[in-house]
Amino acid sequence: MRTYHCFWLLFWAGQPHQSFLTPLSKRTSGFPEKEKVLVLSGNSRREVHRSKRSWMWNQFFLLEEYTGTDYQYVGKLHSDQDKGDGSLKYILSGDGAGDLFIINENTGDIQATKRLDREEKPVYILRAQAINRRTGRPVEPESEFIIKIHDINDNEPMFTKDVYNASIPEMSDVGTFVVQVTATDADDPTYGNSAKVVYSILQGQPYFSVESETGIIKTALLNMDRENREQYQVVIQAKDMGGQMGGLSGTTTVNITLTDVNDNPPRFPQSTYQFRAPESTPPDSPVGRIKANDADVDENAEIEYSITEGDGYDMFGITTDKDTQEGIITVKKALDFENKSLYILKVEATNTHVDPRFLYLGPFKDSATVRIQVEDVDEPPVFSRPAYIMEVKEDVPINSVIGTVTAQDPDAAKNPVKYSVDRHTDMDRVFNINSGNGSIFTSKPLDRETLLWHNITVIAAEINNPKQSSRVPVFIKVLDVNDNAPEFAMFYETFVCENAKAEQLIQTLSAVDKDDSYSGHQFSFSLAPEAASSSNFTLQDNRDNTAGIFTRKTRYNRHEMSTYFLPVVISDNDYPIQSSTETVTIRVCACDHRGKMLSCNAEALIHPTGLSTGALIAILLCIIILLVTVVLFAALRRQRKKEPLIISKEDIRDNIVSYNDEGGGEEDTQAFDIGTLRNPEAIDDNKLRRDIVPETLFMPRRTATARDNTDVRDFINQRLKENDTDPTAPPYDSLATYAYEGNGSVAESLSSLESVTTDGDQDYDYLSDWGPRFKKLADMYGAMDSDKDS
Repeated sequence: MRTYHCFWLLFWAGQPHQSFLTPLSKRTSGFPEKEKVLVLSGNSRREVHRSKRSWMWNQFFLLEEYTGTDYQYVGKLHSDQDKGDGSLKYILSGDGAGDLFIINENTGDIQATKRLDREEKPVYILRAQAINRRTGRPVEPESEFIIKIHDINDNEPMFTKDVYNASIPEMSDVGTFVVQVTATDADDPTYGNSAKVVYSILQGQPYFSVESETGIIKTALLNMDRENREQYQVVIQAKDMGGQMGGLSGTTTVNITLTDVNDNPPRFPQSTYQFRAPESTPPDSPVGRIKANDADVDENAEIEYSITEGDGYDMFGITTDKDTQEGIITVKKALDFENKSLYILKVEATNTHVDPRFLYLGPFKDSATVRIQVEDVDEPPVFSRPAYIMEVKEDVPINSVIGTVTAQDPDAAKNPVKYSVDRHTDMDRVFNINSGNGSIFTSKPLDRETLLWHNITVIAAEINNPKQSSRVPVFIKVLDVNDNAPEFAMFYETFVCENAKAEQLIQTLSAVDKDDSYSGHQFSFSLAPEAASSSNFTLQDNRDNTAGIFTRKTRYNRHEMSTYFLPVVISDNDYPIQSSTETVTIRVCACDHRGKMLSCNAEALIHPTGLSTGALIAILLCIIILLVTVVLFAALRRQRKKEPLIISKEDIRDNIVSYNDEGGGEEDTQAFDIGTLRNPEAIDDNKLRRDIVPETLFMPRRTATARDNTDVRDFINQRLKENDTDPTAPPYDSLATYAYEGNGSVAESLSSLESVTTDGDQDYDYLSDWGPRFKKLADMYGAMDSDKDS
């Protein structure tokens, strides 16, 4: 027979505020009257339950946020194997076992040691087991149960944003959507009303309203005007427990801005504007500014100005300054105080962006009157024309009047005017002007062929105020007069063959005339009277401004007459008739049977094999070029032969080399041997020049050394003689170094260079005995001795 052991899990219902149990399959109201037992027998699981009621006690609820001082009681474990003798031990494992939940191992009582928060962890899964205390072996299978944390209303609603920002157009209808706010509650939404949020408005009425369930904010007041108030701050409250008393709440701020619409027309602050403008104001210059005020902003406040009517409609214009929205009145045409001194304009300001929804508010434009007073200024004289064009014949006598310019003072005073010619435009002083009446006359002869147009400037200035002056250009055209005779178009030099036949054309002539002919030039050609009868040639006028020269006889002999000069008379048909005599040069030449010229001089006939002059000149030039080439080549070879062996910029003949080395002073006895300078015998032998290749090699010659008592004059003369007679000396001026120092004067040497050869110090006391000229030197060296002694 098999033995069954039962494990009892008991939950006490005597403390409903601490914990209570509920069945899984069916939930009933109230709490159970008796304890319910979960029986585990062997390895099987079976439930012991009342008749007619199906309770499952493997889960229970525990209230969160327990505030008592003792541990919160959860339940009790009990096994049917427990005889009460302490042989069994109860063990708890799972979520929070041993830390959050503890069990009395002897009695099986379970308690919670800390406050529980459902929002942190809503469910705990634990496992319970009873074991034999002596053997440590379980007497019942492990049983699992669930502890659910029962929610209480301990979290207030929280908005998703601390501050909301929204905007709507002004003048919106009632019920216009503004923005939706959202609040969340961390409590359990499935249990009670702890998480049921209701919205309400605390601040912002009567302008806005909020839907209690959705949090949608809408407008509640009609025709809210941005120009009256632009910013609104609305406070919204979210409260749980369905808004009932005792519920928790949270708030948020909604900043609502009314955006602008074009609901305000432009308005001029005054109906009339006054401006003054000098009559000297140039076109496109501003006269004044006007501005219409518009309560709207941005593009809704953009204004366009226009002149709708007035007597100055064509004299003035108006534009809009896009930055300031001002109307700028400008001058379109030149003003004249004497002609009109007052202009009245009607200016209109209109919105450029009109909203049709607000047309019922009236026309979105306004008008104002602008009065412009023209001020009189002292103006310069005004010429009757902007420019003058005059014509004059080139043969007019000097001081002939060619035209008149007129200018007058436009001011009411009508000051007298004087005229003058701007000499920068008439440097040759060809024209002059009468300062009183403005008549222009010639002062020098004119020549159309030299200059066709004369462009001068006339100045008109007020006599009382010469600074008020104006200028006008005068264009003077010089008209042609037939004062030039026709002449050949080119210099004619032709030839005739010795074997020419009679009536043979040898040259065609043409002519030109510097004068201008309106109907075209007509030239006539003829031989001069002195050559008409005795000439060997004839001239035929072609009547087309050309003529031909023909031979009169059959043969010509260049030995008898090598050159003929044929005078030709050319006349024009203008008035007065002008004519000139031109000469045609005709040479007699030898020609072949085809008429091609062979030679035109007599010498060529005597020396038929001779060369022409041009050929001889060419041959001579070639010979000269060849000779110059040979000479240059020889010079380059010679220069290359004497090219220096050392090509350097540091040639001692052309440069001074600076070493910038400083000696060690008197105490430096190791730098050089000063005795070498005083001993000519130590000088090296003369050496050959290294900068050029020597042409002739001479044996080096050693210069005789000078005696110690040799006088300096004798020494220098000796060295000069040696250099003058030295064949290896350079052929140009050079520096000869003799490296010799004489014995000195009676006062002996003043230099301290000799001090390097002795170990003792110099005694300079003797300098004081030399007189006043050496006093400064004695003081200097005496002071040095004093410093050494000190």
